[in-house]
Amino acid sequence: MTDKPSVLFVCVHNAGRSQMAAGWLRHLAGDAVEVRSAGSAPAETINPAAVEAMREAGIDITGQTPKLLDYETAQDSDVIITMGCGDACPIFPGKRYEDWKLDDPAGQGVDAVRPIRDEIRTRIEALLADLLPAGKSSTQV
Repeated sequence: MTDKPSVLFVCVHNAGRSQMAAGWLRHLAGDAVEVRSAGSAPAETINPAAVEAMREAGIDITGQTPKLLDYETAQDSDVIITMGCGDACPIFPGKRYEDWKLDDPAGQGVDAVRPIRDEIRTRIEALLADLLPAGKSSTQV
């Protein structure tokens, strides 16, 4: 990894879990980590319940758009975190991979999305503690 690690979050639609994870990482790491997200079959828009759940936590993800996972983005990432995308994610030797088993917020209301949001935050905090030396992240909220 370089001085500034890059993390790619991948889920099928890039509209819920991966967008919330990217939002948390941007929020908690500031500019200490390059944050990317993509999907194997991206949706048209971000899940409104995910947007609302993140808004409640003080994080605005409304400006994000679902993106198609491409070879270059995965190849250029140090850490690739998958969230239910199955075999759609390319495997590159030397990359750190994690598969986060999280409920899918698709079609769920905000009440069902809040626990997913909170679980993602916990996982992001653990990831940051591992990726960055103490004092490099800007934990807020």
